[in-house]
Amino acid sequence: MDRRSFAKAVVLAGATALTPRLVRADDGFAARNIVLVHGLFADGSCWSEIIGRLQAAGLNATAVQNPLTTLEDAVAETQRVLARQDGPTVLVGHSFAGMIVTEAGIDPKVSALVYVAARAPDAGEDYTALAKTYPTPPASAGIVFDGDEGRLTEAAFLRDFAGDLPEARARVLYAVQQPFHKALLAGKTNHAAWRSKPSFYAVSTEDRTINPDLERFMAKRMGATTIEVKASHLSLISHAQDITDLILQAARRR
Repeated sequence: MDRRSFAKAVVLAGATALTPRLVRADDGFAARNIVLVHGLFADGSCWSEIIGRLQAAGLNATAVQNPLTTLEDAVAETQRVLARQDGPTVLVGHSFAGMIVTEAGIDPKVSALVYVAARAPDAGEDYTALAKTYPTPPASAGIVFDGDEGRLTEAAFLRDFAGDLPEARARVLYAVQQPFHKALLAGKTNHAAWRSKPSFYAVSTEDRTINPDLERFMAKRMGATTIEVKASHLSLISHAQDITDLILQAARRR
């Protein structure tokens, strides 16, 4: 083989080696940033099963550390994370964080919203009053307060919050449970981003923290692309692939 032929072979081999990367770069994602917000009785680590999968898909994932103090504080922290994103972003909320997604989701960078067994109030709506129109979920009886800080008892956490997780895994999550302030529950959203943004919802059919029928109502009201998973409130852990797939679908929405 002469020098010219050898050079051509090297170039061809290099192009072939790069082909998988080029294919991944043209994977149809309209948004390459995913911001994940946790709710009550948790911290940002609850998204670890999802984050690894998103990163493997080539996406940039960031978990917000929700201060769980007031709705205004939580929205502000989410806005700070959104400000660091370099383009279209999917905003994902679990549980109480649906309030945050609903409010902060009006940010121009946010291309789609994903609700995971989450609250999804309308602008100015009293979510507590809405929830009372459905049977009270069992976890509510397990909330205890130390002054202004609330948390779930261990029994309620294992049974009603993380009921479909292996007990050892659920106990680890209980150990990192963050208390929330009473003032957080008094907040109301001023905006309803789901009225103007593509929305996706994952209903947990075995949920004992938010009534599954309430989840279905909110998903239907927003016209969300909806899936149902046979899961506890922590579907983001017990059914991480299903939730990841829904987020990827939102990231491809143009």
